Amino acid sequence: MKTTREVGDGTRRPQFELRFGGLHVTVQRVPGWLVVLFTTASGVAGTWWAQR
Repeated sequence: MKTTREVGDGTRRPQFELRFGGLHVTVQRVPGWLVVLFTTASGVAGTWWAQR
């Protein structure tokens, strides 16, 4: 079964790619723990901001 991130020849495209001058950042897979950490931190920051 082909996923949405696969190219026709079976190779996988990067999840995120950033090119800025000489800087080239490629992320193949975002770890689940990083998504959870970001979501939790955003919720805490939003709650803190709303309570000010």
